[in-house]
Amino acid sequence: MRWEIRRVMYALGAFMIIVLVGGFALWGLGEHEYSLGDCIYFALITAATVGFAELPELTQHHGMRIVTGVLILSGIGAIAFFQSTLTAVLVEGVIAETFRRRRMQKKIGLLRDHLVVAGVGRTGKYIVEELDAIRRDFVVIDKDEEALKKLNEELKGRLLYVVGDATEDHTLLEAGVERAHGVMAALTADRDNLFIVLSVRALNPKARIVSKVVELENEGKIVRAGADQTVSPHRMGGLRMVSELVRPKVTEFLDRMLRVTKNLRFEEVEVPRHSRYADKSLREVPIRQETRLLVVALHEPGGDYIYNPAPEHPLRVGTQLIVMGDPEGVEKLRDLMGRGSL
Repeated sequence: MRWEIRRVMYALGAFMIIVLVGGFALWGLGEHEYSLGDCIYFALITAATVGFAELPELTQHHGMRIVTGVLILSGIGAIAFFQSTLTAVLVEGVIAETFRRRRMQKKIGLLRDHLVVAGVGRTGKYIVEELDAIRRDFVVIDKDEEALKKLNEELKGRLLYVVGDATEDHTLLEAGVERAHGVMAALTADRDNLFIVLSVRALNPKARIVSKVVELENEGKIVRAGADQTVSPHRMGGLRMVSELVRPKVTEFLDRMLRVTKNLRFEEVEVPRHSRYADKSLREVPIRQETRLLVVALHEPGGDYIYNPAPEHPLRVGTQLIVMGDPEGVEKLRDLMGRGSL
């Protein structure tokens, strides 16, 4: 139970204890002249400061007026405690939620070249976990606020999210889609993912869009709508099952690298314009010394892949280095490549 609800329950419980204790005290002092129900009811209206009337012949029983006076004072205190607690919970909850939303929206407004994830269902949850593991800036959109809050708790408050319908333009804009590097549409229905692709392509023509596709016959429509790539969970699952059967050691190696160790990833790092290492050989870049990354391949600006590149291979502007290593090393390499020429 949340602590706010517990505070209210404690206050209500204190009031009920006062009523029950007072009712039993009156019942005992009345020498069973009154029923227990009448005594508890009298204690309730007394503690609640309603006070319709006293019990008949109350003054004939020694100590009952003292108990009644204590009930009145205790009831006033208990009700004041309950009201103040309930008011504090409501006001603090509203104010805290308002400030939290403003802080989050301010953080989202400062993002540039981030990623936007539409949907935190069965597919979206894994997307979020991977993006958090590789330390990429991202914003999540979903209608289910409780699911977003639960995921935010799992990520220890690091999640930036927008509550709303990802198929609507204003929700995408609230997530900063016009400044985003890429968008992942991971909703359950292909129709909704198609709407997201159309909207994103209109709001940010340069964004890279990857869309989930459930029915393979809809793949062509989503691509024509503007998606750069589609991913079918069913197709990927089938391919994975085949790999588990015919090449189990390769699959186990990839699992250990990408899922078990959690810190080992394949990443791509571009050689930007004005980099001090532009047009220099791969040997001249201190990758192993400063980042401990392994260069697996190069992707040339013309579209060709060079696997296991030679140390003498030149690095032209726009070349993508496909590396394997931990996220910290990848960040060091990006910083290394981004340094200006000497």
